[in-house]
Amino acid sequence: MKKIFLLTAVLALCLTSCSTIRVNADYDKNVKFSQYKTYAYQKATIDKAAISDLDKRRILRSIDEVMATKGFTKSETPDLIVSIFTQEKEQVDVIQSPMWGWGWGWGWGAWGWGGGFNNVYQYVEGKLTIDFRDAKTKELIWQGVGEGELTQRTEKKDENIKEFVTQILAEYPPQLKNK
Repeated sequence: MKKIFLLTAVLALCLTSCSTIRVNADYDKNVKFSQYKTYAYQKATIDKAAISDLDKRRILRSIDEVMATKGFTKSETPDLIVSIFTQEKEQVDVIQSPMWGWGWGWGWGAWGWGGGFNNVYQYVEGKLTIDFRDAKTKELIWQGVGEGELTQRTEKKDENIKEFVTQILAEYPPQLKNK
């Protein structure tokens, strides 16, 4: 019985430690991205994001850090307008683990196959969308989306959000030749 409990604990640990963020980006192939050097946030969309003000600040702080490493600066007269959108949903995974093998014992069916067990894992999956719009034309020029497991543990939130933002913005600017 101890082996079954230990195996269950190891599987649950692997699931929580191996979570990944799935990232996708889309952009306008006719845009010359090298022309953009400054950015500002679109306050209206930031205010509408369905997350706590603490998490909003974590996201914006992470965006600022990543954009600075890419050579961008915040400005009152920006080239880019940055918006964020968030979603979250409850997820449930059921893992069936077979524990087959020969065994022995007393009574009917003493020699036969063993059974397995199920492990239920519940978590919250979040989706963060970061949009870049041309400040002059107001047209969407780039969009990055990251989806992955969220943490409710306060001490891990900064790290989790920074990882989301870093992976999403790794796709910006697009690496294709600009026209």
